[in-house]
Amino acid sequence: MRTPVRDESMADQLAAASKELDALTYAISHDLRTPLRAIDGFSRALLAEHAGQLDDEGRRYLERIRAGTQRMAQLIDDLLGLTRITRGPVNRERVDLSAIARQVLSNLAARHPERIVESVVTEGLVAHADARLSTMLLHNLLENAWKFSGKAARARIEVTRETPPDGDGPAFVVRDNGAGFDMNYGKKLFQPFQRLHAAADFPGTGIGLAAAERAVTRHGGRIWARSAPDQGATFYFTLGEPA
Repeated sequence: MRTPVRDESMADQLAAASKELDALTYAISHDLRTPLRAIDGFSRALLAEHAGQLDDEGRRYLERIRAGTQRMAQLIDDLLGLTRITRGPVNRERVDLSAIARQVLSNLAARHPERIVESVVTEGLVAHADARLSTMLLHNLLENAWKFSGKAARARIEVTRETPPDGDGPAFVVRDNGAGFDMNYGKKLFQPFQRLHAAADFPGTGIGLAAAERAVTRHGGRIWARSAPDQGATFYFTLGEPA
């Protein structure tokens, strides 16, 4: 007779936690956005309508206020995206990771026509996984590779599958020849808002790899990386079931 009570109590706790998360998500999405929009809007109006009454320093202050509100709005968007990853069922189906990778890389190339990046995607990368989470996973890993290879003389990004020396079997791989990072700080890699490079060198909110890690975890898989400063980075991941 005790087991049903324990199960019901756990279900009640999960329902309560989900309700609290819904309330927090609503507050973040609505209550925080409203004052941000007001600050940005009035700052924009001041710059547009009263710029002649401000000196250069005053205009710089207003531009910095606008930049700060826009950055906070981006952080809110990324934080909400992170919470959505942990919710909902994982619907496994046959997913063509090669096709997704090519599409993501094509979109990045269209957004950054000034960049020349050699992209190599192995054909036949297929997984039994959630299509939505897989797309988000590859988007974040490839956007990360695209960003951190931005200063390479001849940028190269590769998506493939191989058996890494520290793995138990084949893993999917996203590799770049960019800035890399010091493995002594690798534990911070998948933590939200943690950065291993200066924002002035590589802008971003520090959410992308945290989101990628959560997508892998939801599949019951594993994600890890190998890198060295100025030697590029290689990210390995599995999705919990053989591809």
